[in-house]
Amino acid sequence: MTGLAAAARPGTGSGARLDVDLAAIAHNTRLLTGRATGELMAVVKADGFGHGAADVARTALANGATWLGVTSLEEAFALRATGLDAPLLSWLNPVDADFARAVREGVDVAVPSLAHLAAVTSAGRRARVHLHVDAGMARDGAAPDTWAQLCRSARRAEQRGEVEVVGVMGHLGCADDPADDCNALARTRFAWALETARAAGLRPAHRHLAATSATLTDPRSHHTMSRVGAGLVGIDPSQTTRLRPAMTLTAPVVQVRRVRAGTPVGYGHAYRTPAATHLGLVPLGYADGLPRITAGRAEVLVRGRRRPVVGRISMDQAVVDLGERAVDLGETVTVFGPGDAGEPTVAEWAAWAGTIEHEIVTGIGARVSRTVRRPTHLRSLS
Repeated sequence: MTGLAAAARPGTGSGARLDVDLAAIAHNTRLLTGRATGELMAVVKADGFGHGAADVARTALANGATWLGVTSLEEAFALRATGLDAPLLSWLNPVDADFARAVREGVDVAVPSLAHLAAVTSAGRRARVHLHVDAGMARDGAAPDTWAQLCRSARRAEQRGEVEVVGVMGHLGCADDPADDCNALARTRFAWALETARAAGLRPAHRHLAATSATLTDPRSHHTMSRVGAGLVGIDPSQTTRLRPAMTLTAPVVQVRRVRAGTPVGYGHAYRTPAATHLGLVPLGYADGLPRITAGRAEVLVRGRRRPVVGRISMDQAVVDLGERAVDLGETVTVFGPGDAGEPTVAEWAAWAGTIEHEIVTGIGARVSRTVRRPTHLRSLS
């Protein structure tokens, strides 16, 4: 690839390889930054959605993002250890998390309850906090009937110099369907939460509700900042915008055999070859992120042709029906990629598995070696 430098992250030698294209992430970040009416927070939780948290973070910051977001403080501390000093928010922590270290390392923390507020105020130094309201998912965030009390308590803690309330945050539960009425209800609840915070004397500079889908489809939910994670790596849950997938998974053929019609394949003999054919063995299985449930539906690309995955996917291996033509040992099989060469996409694998793309990209196992394709202008940031 012209203008790209490849850097390998070793796995355990299975021969399977995950290729991450930072140029795609750069493109997506610029597109999303252009759509957001406020700042863009690059959410790099779950190791950057399986793409490498530090690499995704640096790429996003170099292309318009101004904040970073993660769930746990452990993820936040790991980013700080790489030298990243951008504004950083962590929003899902137990009450006994190391909030004192968060303050020392300049990590903002979300506060979803009075118990969390008490834990943060005991950190010993003034903490930067984002009060988190439940906007209608009955999940993380303060329930509406506790919100006013949380705001009043946070204001008192602010007056004592224990915290600085710099943000209010929420989350939309139905943004992947822009027409769903629950989005309007969530926006209304968030507006109420902001008004309640102001009435308590709080003046949060940062107000964020939208994630990827709403950033692309609903400017009314943008406020001062949007939190985008899936969109950075090429996933649009709203299916309204063409983003560039950043991940390609390949593996070599490690065994080829010619078999007769009626040959049983894999555990349970769940599949029998309908005709004489060649079978290729690929060293990837459900321990590496291939959903076992996709057997009988999944396809891969071999020599420019899609070929079916047959039999049950095992922990470490899968069998591909190659048809009449054998291939060489070591021949590359493309499991998924952007789709430019006809290979299956992550979206197709998600459909075969009855799940979402997020689960596929975050499920690739640790023994798959990683290679990062880094645009030349980003090499100095590594």
